[in-house]
Amino acid sequence: MKHNPAEEDDYAYVYVIKNPSYNDVCLCAWDSILYAGTPVVYDTRFGLDLGIVVGPAPLPGSPYVPGSADVRGACLHFKGENEEDDVRYTSDENAHQCDSCFCCQVVKEPERIKVEGEVPWIDHLATPSEMARYTENTSKEEEALRICREKIRKHNLQMKLVTTHFLLGEPKVIFFFTADERVDFRELVKDLVSVFRMRIELRQIGVRDESRLIGGLSVCGRDYCCHLMTREMEPVTIKMAKEQNLSLNSAKISGPCGRLLCCLAYEYDYYMEEKAGCPPEGTKIRLDHELWRVSEINILSRKITVQGSEGRTIAIPFSEISFNSATGYWEVSEEYEEELFST
Repeated sequence: MKHNPAEEDDYAYVYVIKNPSYNDVCLCAWDSILYAGTPVVYDTRFGLDLGIVVGPAPLPGSPYVPGSADVRGACLHFKGENEEDDVRYTSDENAHQCDSCFCCQVVKEPERIKVEGEVPWIDHLATPSEMARYTENTSKEEEALRICREKIRKHNLQMKLVTTHFLLGEPKVIFFFTADERVDFRELVKDLVSVFRMRIELRQIGVRDESRLIGGLSVCGRDYCCHLMTREMEPVTIKMAKEQNLSLNSAKISGPCGRLLCCLAYEYDYYMEEKAGCPPEGTKIRLDHELWRVSEINILSRKITVQGSEGRTIAIPFSEISFNSATGYWEVSEEYEEELFST
């Protein structure tokens, strides 16, 4: 079924579409309900190509309040309504802990929503003949890689071929490669055109994009974030690791691509928001007629550690410390200080 642009209106079902070949992810609209795994044909930056419906686009919920400690992961029901009723596990010791989770197993139904912004429409649902052509194209990609690598060696080009893809919507093959410098591949393109008899596109990518295209397992044991779920390659800096008190050993905070781990950016904003409401490390705080120095800020436990003149340390909750704008100093609440030193 092909989509008719004349039928478009402000309301539609919006889905997350993923290209299985070069890992492109985007949002697309459609006028009826589709379920995860449905093959569709949509307009990519390279042309019409096959995509797979991942699921309905996430609907906006309550806005995030900066500094909120009520942070939840992917599973919103760590326990049941009664804290003593843990529903995550079954009696079978060989069963996976998620098998009995009543949240993760829930399939969300698509909802017809108002489409705002430039959300493209799915061109049409993939037909059996298109699926057969896609399977045929996929089987030819390994041979195309071999041929292109031979031509690269023939022309003595300083480039590394990563992967290739035959476009579904038109006779066109895309070769993705990495290179340290600009490469003149005009003669290479001529050779490839003479072999494949179709449009040839060579696209240079970076080392992070190479990992995103190929995929693999990261140090955490899961698929690369860039390959599995990240839509855009966000910049990651060493400052993000410093602010989270992580080891600055490059082997521990770098991914297989040789660049800093993508996950360093996930919690960075939250750490910065939390630290904005705390005294910086090295700040002097008066406690029990003595000056104590802030030696550590633990965002996870929501406590700061202060050190006294004799090496004594005290952990103080965030809720018990505040900045006095009148005096310009950080202060601990009188009630907590009295309780702290009365024992």
